[in-house]
Amino acid sequence: MSIKGRTRIAFILTLAVGASGAAAGDDIPRTPGGKPDFSGNYDISTLTPVQRSPELGNRLTLTPEEAQAIRDREAQNIDARSRASDPNRDAPPVGGSVGGYNYFFMDRGTSAVTVDGKYRTSLLTDPSNGRFPPLTERGKARREGIYGFSKRNTGPAWWRDREVGPYDHPESLSIADRCVFSLEATIPIYPKNYNNIKTIVQTDTHLMILIEWMHYARVIPISPSREEAQHLPSLIRSRAGDSVAWWEGDTLVVDTTNFLEEKWGATTLFGEPSPPADQHVVERFSFQDENTLLYQFTLESGDWETPYGGEYTWPATDAKLYEFACHEGNYATGNTLRGARLEEREVAAQTGG
Repeated sequence: MSIKGRTRIAFILTLAVGASGAAAGDDIPRTPGGKPDFSGNYDISTLTPVQRSPELGNRLTLTPEEAQAIRDREAQNIDARSRASDPNRDAPPVGGSVGGYNYFFMDRGTSAVTVDGKYRTSLLTDPSNGRFPPLTERGKARREGIYGFSKRNTGPAWWRDREVGPYDHPESLSIADRCVFSLEATIPIYPKNYNNIKTIVQTDTHLMILIEWMHYARVIPISPSREEAQHLPSLIRSRAGDSVAWWEGDTLVVDTTNFLEEKWGATTLFGEPSPPADQHVVERFSFQDENTLLYQFTLESGDWETPYGGEYTWPATDAKLYEFACHEGNYATGNTLRGARLEEREVAAQTGG
């Protein structure tokens, strides 16, 4: 059901139960109890980058002409990458990239994010340059301990001299490569190259966000007030942390702590470590209009010199959310390990060791 249809039903139910519902002229979806109802599907794909291009400095918005140029470039890119491959093309160079998915699977959106009718230059808005703040010494040290899974294969079996290599066994692969968990798709919620539809189901007491990246469902209890929103004891931790929520007017505030800090094991495809134990994320959900959510977030941890945050819109969609079709132990995991063993044998035969 579309959000517009749900709005009418919610309004009728509100009148029926006599609850203090929406004010006159208020057309956002509401529950029978009068709270904003975020239930529905949202497509968060966007051409707006998470970080702002450095040359834009502190510039927050784009002109309509600049936004149109971005749309035109992406349309040309989709057209070029969707053409049939040349069957007579040469093999990629040794050590080079063999490529990834066919562009059919990509879903980066067709436009830049608009907030209050203006196109944004980045999802990050704090710091004012729209870029992640510098890492602290602790943050740098934690990342140095993570094997670089995106490392270019510049030499035969470059990992052979390591006591523990990144391709020694399934558990040495990142948990993102193993289809277990993807931090940057889960909290804060960032758009990815595909699978950008998010499903929200809301009741009076809980909010569920289905994030079909590694099949993750965040189930968040909603308390009557901030004072009553109690986190689990600090010894109970998880990769996405412990989230609690409360209402501040028509905004749902989600507060997350109790992240699980793991000694090793990247949580992203790009070698990011697990969130530190002191990480604290605050998310805010509200309606920009009846068909668009405004998602805002801030993150604070000892890995970064300052907190950072951002915001972007979640347009409602009638499209359906489909499974990620990625699971631990899938073909890629086995093939990665087999490829590593093959390269190690080839190097051993060449070197006699």
